[in-house]
Amino acid sequence: MPSIFRTAMGGDFDRLHPALQRRFSVGLASGEACTGRGVMDRIWHGGAWVKPFLALGSTRNILVPRAGRHIPFMIENVPYVDGFGRETVSFVRTFDLPGRARRFDAQMVLGPGGGHVLDYLGTHQHLATDLRLTAQADGSLLIRSGEHRFREGLLDVRVPELIGATAEVRESYDDRAGRFRIRVSVVNRFFGPLFGYQGSFTTTYTDVRACGVRPGLRPVREEARG
Repeated sequence: MPSIFRTAMGGDFDRLHPALQRRFSVGLASGEACTGRGVMDRIWHGGAWVKPFLALGSTRNILVPRAGRHIPFMIENVPYVDGFGRETVSFVRTFDLPGRARRFDAQMVLGPGGGHVLDYLGTHQHLATDLRLTAQADGSLLIRSGEHRFREGLLDVRVPELIGATAEVRESYDDRAGRFRIRVSVVNRFFGPLFGYQGSFTTTYTDVRACGVRPGLRPVREEARG
């Protein structure tokens, strides 16, 4: 079977740069895991009012509460089968900020109907959002988030736009530099930019069937609801 990303994008996947096609072919069928290492040229956040929300999210590895420049970075994309039998790919980002490393965790599965990817955020998957992936004319990848949903126990609610946000990820491959380039921004409709980062990285690929999933990469709690 194709990767969850190829399935979600359909024929549009073939328009991606070949390096991006391999990176987003990570899955159980390919048997490959991908690790990216590089530097974030800039990690930024909005005004002072944003900091308490970022600090709260960081307790569950959602967003990053500190800004910085030239920050060493790692992203781990590892496929596995979750507790509900779904193929899942980790998107665990570690920012080596001065004093303490910070993580931004996400786990992705194929959404209902197969036309999008479902993104669970954080260590306990309390937040879920639909992602739409589209290839751009230059072979880069654009990812846009939909509405967020919060789930805990019997609670199952849509996050209001007033406190929610839209994420946009642009990822490309620089042939001259031999590096992936990434730009991420998270914006609230009413209050403007909240958080983001931009930088570049290189990748290595490993056989996940031989290496497995390292301890601490999977979430503490898994959520079945999309």
